[in-house]
Amino acid sequence: MGGTGRGTHGDGVAHLRAGLALAAFGAIAFSGKAIIVKLAYRHGVDAVTLLMYRMLFALPMFAALAWWGGRGRPALKRHDWLAVLGLGFCGYYLASYLDFAGLQYITASLERLVLYLNPTLVLLLGWLLLRRRVTARQGVAMAVSYAGIALVFGHELRLEGRDVLLGTALVFGSALSYAFYLVYSGQVVSRIGSLRLTGAATSVACVLCIAQFALLRPLAAAWVPEPVVWLSVLNAVACTFVPVLAVMLAIERVGAAMTALTGMLGPLSTIAMGVVFLGEPMNAWIVAGTLLVLAGVWWLARGR
Repeated sequence: MGGTGRGTHGDGVAHLRAGLALAAFGAIAFSGKAIIVKLAYRHGVDAVTLLMYRMLFALPMFAALAWWGGRGRPALKRHDWLAVLGLGFCGYYLASYLDFAGLQYITASLERLVLYLNPTLVLLLGWLLLRRRVTARQGVAMAVSYAGIALVFGHELRLEGRDVLLGTALVFGSALSYAFYLVYSGQVVSRIGSLRLTGAATSVACVLCIAQFALLRPLAAAWVPEPVVWLSVLNAVACTFVPVLAVMLAIERVGAAMTALTGMLGPLSTIAMGVVFLGEPMNAWIVAGTLLVLAGVWWLARGR
């Protein structure tokens, strides 16, 4: 009997460790996206072209994910397809484009901090659109997070000028667009499944990004320096598809709340990689702003 108990406890601990490891890996891998994009911009490529390459390489993987998630399930109905199209547009296409565009003007560190405001935006949209109550604790947590963003934003604005305002607005729009996806995806997930929805919605976004390039750029614009191609492959695989799977598996093992808290490693790893690979500054303003953002989101997640 005692041996069985110890075995069960050991399995539970191993399960927890595996879930936390997956969540940490997913957070760090996701955060590498900004670094890769900034490195690619050094080769003179624009946001539309760079996003096209990322989605071109990601499309086969997400299409396969949609097929895998749909095995044994009934075919999607018309209203399901409309939901997938809408969620793919706002959650992945628009959010990705605004994010890539914003990274032309701000540091990877500020970009990751703005995106990390996503839980606060989901809360605000739930209050505005679904009449969900916001508690005093949640209000304070949001205020702390936005104070951190204001601190880093003000520092960059003083150093870099008005471009920081445009870049921050674009990335904030990206976070807001993805928050809409999170708010409205819950009911769709319950109908068609998370793997199927993620694969299908992201495939829609991939097609839209490729179509956007075809409409806005001449075919000759697809000729880019070789490093841009390899950076895009790395972005599509290591910073897009693989972390999506890692986070999903983590949620299955340790739950959404623990996975979200582990996601705090994302902004920290982005700042560290920005210093190492991009030569971005590390100073007291960035450290203080980051700690405020993380404290606010942690308090918000803990309260929920």
